[in-house]
Amino acid sequence: MQYFLSVIFCGFIFASSWLLALPAAASPVISPVATLPGLGDAFRGASPDSLGVQAGHLAPCPPSPNCVVSQSADADHVIEPIAYQGDRATVRKTLLEVLSVVPRTTVVAETEDYIWFESQSRLMGFVDDGEFYLPADENVIHMRSAARLGESDLGVNRRRLEQIRLALQDLGVSAAKPSTNLR
Repeated sequence: MQYFLSVIFCGFIFASSWLLALPAAASPVISPVATLPGLGDAFRGASPDSLGVQAGHLAPCPPSPNCVVSQSADADHVIEPIAYQGDRATVRKTLLEVLSVVPRTTVVAETEDYIWFESQSRLMGFVDDGEFYLPADENVIHMRSAARLGESDLGVNRRRLEQIRLALQDLGVSAAKPSTNLR
């Protein structure tokens, strides 16, 4: 069995490095099931119970490095919130439009001040949970994103949120900010 898993893992490493070398237009559409037959949703993980806003705050990050949150005092997990201009309803609508074009991302739940989304990795099917909180008394979007499984996310959660920040800046919703927390 260990030999079988080693062969699959080596094949995966070869295939993923080959796919990363392809131009985006030439990359084939791959589902996690096609990449690792028989595993289906094995890397999906269960939805955490700690999602949502409690007393005006998103959940803190666990000690593992696969999470970022804007309402954290922990330097390893903190990410700046997104400051915005305009009214909250319009900004929320624009944020939902941005999320609709983020690859392999689905909005799971939303209210007037909260959005929960799931993003699935391309090759293995790992799921990350992302959250946005738009408090009524501030022109800011607090955010959190965390991997459901594993120890490291190789910085994917932070980069995804920073890309969403940049998209909102390009659309004129948020003010430009120097990204000091990119890793």
